[in-house]
This record gives sequence, C-alpha cells and structure tokens, in this order.
Amino acid sequence: MATRTDAPTRREQILREAARLFAERGFHGVGVDEIGAAVGISGPGLYRHFPGKDAMLAELLVGISGQLLTGARRRLAEADTGRAGMDDDRAEAVLDSLIEGHIDFAIDDRPLITLHDRELDRLRDSDRKLVRQLQRQYVELWVEALRALYPDLAEPAARSAVHSVFGLLNSTPHLGRPASLPGRAATAELLHRMARGAFAAAADA
Repeated sequence: MATRTDAPTRREQILREAARLFAERGFHGVGVDEIGAAVGISGPGLYRHFPGKDAMLAELLVGISGQLLTGARRRLAEADTGRAGMDDDRAEAVLDSLIEGHIDFAIDDRPLITLHDRELDRLRDSDRKLVRQLQRQYVELWVEALRALYPDLAEPAARSAVHSVFGLLNSTPHLGRPASLPGRAATAELLHRMARGAFAAAADA
C-alpha cells in the first residue's frame, strides 16, 4: 500500500479503488461495476481477482492490520531491541520510529481508517477476530516500547496511552481533504509532536 514504490498490480489497484469508494459512499453504496469502472475493467472481470465485495473488504482490513504489525516488528528489529537493556536515547528512537510508521499509514491510507470505523462489523467472525488479534499484537509492541522509555508507567496506563494516541493519529480522515492540510511533512511533524506530548503527559500523571 503506502509503502510500495513499484507499480501496483491490478489486484492492488482494485483494492485501492474499492477502499476509496467504500470510504466515500459506504460498503452497500458501491457496486462491483463501479469498482471495475474505476480500474478500467468490467464489473464481472473483478471476479477473476475477488469472489465479491465481502472478500475485498476482508482483504483490506485484515491486510492493513497485518501490514502495521509487520512494519512495527521490522522497525523494532532494525533497532536491535532484542539485546538486553536499552538506554533512553535508543528507547526514544524506537518509539519515534513506531510513531513515524503509524503516521505514514494515517496520512497515506486514510480511507482504510474510515473503513475500519464503519465496516469492521461486516466482516465474517473469523476475519474480524483475526483483525482484532493482529491489532492486539500491534498494541503490545507499542506498550513495550513506551515502557522502555517510561519504565515507571504502569502497563495498564501505558496501554491506555497507546490507544489514546492511536485515536489521535487516526483522526486524519476528519482533518479535511489532503489539499486543505498544511502539507504532508508539516502534518506528519504536528502529529508526531502531539503523540510524543500525549505519551509524556501519561508518564507525568
């Protein structure tokens, strides 16, 4: 998705347009023919890639949850957090890296945030449970990173702080159209400062 630099496949094009249309008009407000038209193929042609809209929605929501978790694990591995002990500078760098990764998602994949908020309950039980499982694992990585920087912060408080910061970062669909924002870099910097400020406030409470 936002992290890809090569040309998207047809399947990825379909998912991107489906996410945009579902976010704009709701899952039931979009037909297969419209998704096909958005990528230049007939509606029935989509069935060569997906069995239906339900499958598209499931791949979008399960997929982004998995991508966030994989990205966070990669960032932690790059920081070599597995070795014993971590000084404050390294702990701060790890937390900053996690924040940056989530901000990339929040800015570049705004339709998926809207989809998650509106359409998660439309998934099959098994897919919804998988999304929740992936999200819990993602949260726990953040909790660990946060408590490495603020060791006096109790685990329940750290978890609450992480969820609160997710709410802050995931507010991007409500910030107006991208063209109305101060620019990607400025928006990312603002969100980062707000996230770090929220975590510092939680630690000082």
